Amino acid sequence: MWARNLFFVAVVVGGIFALRASLFPLSTEARKVKFDPGPTTEDDFRATVSKLDAAVRTEWQAKGLEPAPRADDLAVARRLSLALTGSVPSLEEIRQFEQQPPEKRLDGWANHLLHDRRFGDYFAERLARAYVGTEDGPLVAYRKRRYLAWLSDELLKNTSYAELVKQMISAQGLNTDRPAVNFVAATYDDDKKSPDPEKLAIRVSRAFLGLRIDCAQCHDHFLEPSWKQTHFQALAAFFGQTRHVITNVTDTGEGEYRFEDRVRGGTHGIDPGVPFLPELLPPHGTQRERLAAWVTDPRNVYFARATVNRVWAMMFGRPLLKRIEAQTLDEPIPTALNILADDFAAHGHDLRRLVLLIASTEAFRLDSAAPFEVTDEHEQALAVFPLTRLRPEQVIGNVIQSASVTTIDQNSHVFTRLRRYFNERDFVKRYGDADDDEFAKASGTIPQRLLMMNGDLVDGRAKEELLNASTQIAMFAPNDGAAVETAYLSALTRRPTPKELAHFASKLADTSGDARKRVLADLYWVLFNSTELSFNH
Repeated sequence: MWARNLFFVAVVVGGIFALRASLFPLSTEARKVKFDPGPTTEDDFRATVSKLDAAVRTEWQAKGLEPAPRADDLAVARRLSLALTGSVPSLEEIRQFEQQPPEKRLDGWANHLLHDRRFGDYFAERLARAYVGTEDGPLVAYRKRRYLAWLSDELLKNTSYAELVKQMISAQGLNTDRPAVNFVAATYDDDKKSPDPEKLAIRVSRAFLGLRIDCAQCHDHFLEPSWKQTHFQALAAFFGQTRHVITNVTDTGEGEYRFEDRVRGGTHGIDPGVPFLPELLPPHGTQRERLAAWVTDPRNVYFARATVNRVWAMMFGRPLLKRIEAQTLDEPIPTALNILADDFAAHGHDLRRLVLLIASTEAFRLDSAAPFEVTDEHEQALAVFPLTRLRPEQVIGNVIQSASVTTIDQNSHVFTRLRRYFNERDFVKRYGDADDDEFAKASGTIPQRLLMMNGDLVDGRAKEELLNASTQIAMFAPNDGAAVETAYLSALTRRPTPKELAHFASKLADTSGDARKRVLADLYWVLFNSTELSFNH
């Protein structure tokens, strides 16, 4: 019996020391993580980054703009974590990040995140908004969770983006065995008992080509004279032979596609055709296979540009172009977009490389504040990192992660992951989702502010409970200053200013026990409700 009791005491004591070490590590060497910089050290990678930086600097000089100073490494690490995982870095990760050599830590951190399951899951959710929308889709015919799991797996494996898109457009089979078919299955029409060709044409042109050709769905395009109604309907005709029986998507190889002319009346048959670059359309294969090959052809500049523009927007909070989907073919293309699109096509549509390139640019690592007045022109010319509101899942992801000193990821206990999943879903539903137009400028609302100030989800993460970071910091911080600093690192991924440190340390002075825990809980509540937490900067 005594041996069992001794073992129990040893486990408890060991757990306490492990917890304290995660908060305030005494030996940094023992916790060092050598993040692999991946391709960022290769000559052709650095050459592309140099071209990008030179192009942006040329625009600054042409417009007479002074760039903002370089951002602190922790600020850039926060941007990367929010963009790639939907959450801020954990305190545990921050400690490890700061142990890396300064000249290697950001490249290693970015590459580290791209190999993390959190990246696959989060990026899959974000990309799927453009591919299949935000709705749950038709029951049985469409398996959204299976589709997202497949997409996450492929992103983690770094499957060529062109291959991913080919599968989504052309795959056949059961929606569980071939999850890519859910891209088509999501448009299943109960009345027609088949996928909707027009909806698929819209999604292909918007998501994969970055073009709003659907304005020509019912009549000739009023902004782009080269797009006729027949162009849109010919694009839809590629899906005219696609059938959906219960859970199986297949191509019949026969049948004529007909569309209803809503302007002149009547129905008309039309053969599959593409609105531009017809020379890239292969003559053989099923109709959907031919379309998939045309969309992803390395010579199809619209495919590469659309991908770069979307990924850039996911990392900066706004696209390189004026909008995610252009309504005309003659919109001015920034030099940086062309450089990235050329590199993307030349390297087999490598999405991981694209993310690393963007993360390595001078523009991505600039500060969001400057010792001069920041104007819209500065933001448009990439002379300052743009301030953008966090998405709802990023806000609650920030709160949930910063309330835990350890990383909440695929290695966390299943109960922890389930709790996070349901908390995020509940919060986003109440906070308000951005839906499909996720890059539109948004302002905070009174209900959102009230939810942050009074909602159980946020308040519960700040309370003086044993599992919350605020309580653990109160118990183990060696002094008042260390307690305040640790809270700031956890919630805002930065250290407090001297004024902030002095103010909150004075609140902790001469406190202990439950009183000290309450002060730390109040500090967490203040940080959770700060404007800074709700913005990417």
